[in-house]
Amino acid sequence: MVNFKINNKSVSVPEGATILEAAKQNNIHIPNLCYLEGVHKFGSCRLCVVEVEGAKSLQPSCMVTVREGMVVKTNTEKVRKARKVLYELILSDHPKDCLNCERNQSCELQEMGNMLGVGEARFEGKRSAGCIDKSPSITRDMSKCILCRRCITVCNEIQQVGILNAQNRGFKTVVGPAMDLPINSVNCAYCGQCTVVCPVGALKETDAIQDVWQAINNPNKRVVVQVAPAIRAAIGEEFGLEPGTLVTGKLASALRELGFDDVFDTNFTADLTIMEEGTEFLTRVKNALTGGQATLPMITSCSPGWIKYVEHAYPEELDHLSTCKSPHTMLGALVKSYYADKIKVDPKDMYVVSIMPCTAKKFEISRPEMQNNGVPNVDAVLTTRELAKMIKEAGIDFVNLEDSKFDNPLGLSSGAADIFGVTGGVMEAALRTVYEVVTGRELPFDKLHVTPIVGLEQIKTADVIIENPVEAYRFLDGVTVKVAVTSGLAGAKILLDQIAKGESPYHFIEVMGCPGGCISGGGQPRPTTPEIRQKRLQAIYKEDEGKQLRKSHENEDVMKLYAEFLKEPNGHKSHELLHTHYTQRGKFNEYLCK
Repeated sequence: MVNFKINNKSVSVPEGATILEAAKQNNIHIPNLCYLEGVHKFGSCRLCVVEVEGAKSLQPSCMVTVREGMVVKTNTEKVRKARKVLYELILSDHPKDCLNCERNQSCELQEMGNMLGVGEARFEGKRSAGCIDKSPSITRDMSKCILCRRCITVCNEIQQVGILNAQNRGFKTVVGPAMDLPINSVNCAYCGQCTVVCPVGALKETDAIQDVWQAINNPNKRVVVQVAPAIRAAIGEEFGLEPGTLVTGKLASALRELGFDDVFDTNFTADLTIMEEGTEFLTRVKNALTGGQATLPMITSCSPGWIKYVEHAYPEELDHLSTCKSPHTMLGALVKSYYADKIKVDPKDMYVVSIMPCTAKKFEISRPEMQNNGVPNVDAVLTTRELAKMIKEAGIDFVNLEDSKFDNPLGLSSGAADIFGVTGGVMEAALRTVYEVVTGRELPFDKLHVTPIVGLEQIKTADVIIENPVEAYRFLDGVTVKVAVTSGLAGAKILLDQIAKGESPYHFIEVMGCPGGCISGGGQPRPTTPEIRQKRLQAIYKEDEGKQLRKSHENEDVMKLYAEFLKEPNGHKSHELLHTHYTQRGKFNEYLCK
């Protein structure tokens, strides 16, 4: 332990702690802007400066380590004046259009001004150049960038994609891809983690709100909405509720209040995904064990950020991916075929909106393979944050809404579908069904939770031994099925490197593009701290455990869909509507040029 004084108070903190960390441990708040606990420490904004006895100048508390006998003062007149000047200098190169900015009243720069007591900036002068770069998923407004470099750390160190860096020097510095290339021309995965950590409005999801309002107000359109599992454990935060508060029923009610004609649940097709993906996995394993052709390990395909990443970084390994579309595009395909036929509406007159925790799904729906008969499976994707804005704009009192249920026939789901929202959930859902299909017995884990793959660790693994299977799967008797789970693209890189070297010991791998899975998606409420992530995870498992149906193959409406329409998992109709293919891109999009 290190002993020092802070604001005339003698304290002890662990060795290696910074002044900022030490202050926090002792309930002393030091204003800071560029710092992000556990993610980013760079010291660029200097707003966290403090006085250190014996130092010639003020010290950035986020960068300076506490020393034995150090004397620190965090709230002197000199410190307060310096912070105000530093803040005003940042503001001098920042637009003053707060009322037109979507981060108004949720902007860390704005909050800092209120905290420091700065009402207006005294300094005016030349502004650095600022461009607007719009992709299907992410919009960059560099006129609002404050060069905190949080996004650089997330992109390079947390996700290890590395498309964002500081370009040029001095006043000409800008954060973006090399050579000022547009973000949609480089190997961005569109995971959106940069939009979560950006303190201002420089990085955000590409807005689809007005498109959705126009569709709702169009009397010639039947507007169908669906909701991903992670939304129900997070959107309450946008209305002041505690992180992890489940608002499933209120969410369904709010969507009806907004004017959607049908309110479906993406969880329905999460169950359907397990039927399709589980069948695909068993087919591959059977072929591998009986001398046929099969590519193992098979890797999940639910996360579009992960899909785009692997297309760029490992284009030779695409055969390892499951051919299943993601659940929301599956539901879109069913709405414009199965459901359209039931209600006798032309699919071209239907408009499908997906409420997702993800920015990458905005790009996903623009892929040419995500359509059938020339009609897009999904027409618009709204993030959790965008839906919250619509609800507020409509004057809906979300917190006091009565609970309601999703519509049929695409609204029933099992608890296995709910856990798609967390890392390890897709794998656990698949194992609940696959193990029971193969052995005729329930998965032998307490409460059906595969304990080794539950939690927020980067890479988790489990072994499942098959003993005494049913006759059709006798070839699996005694086989140990090895599975791995990762979330975040840095973890995916580790597992893909094993595959590329021919050293992967696994049969089945789950990859989620965002750390922690969809609960931490690029479109989720800010902030997403480890504590908030854990609360959202617990809420998802609570939703699962509270359901009578806990396994995808027990969803009677999914079974009815097969009986009436699809006929069988991985059959002709399923492949036509629910499966897809992938595009080799390469790190520099070189495959697209061939």
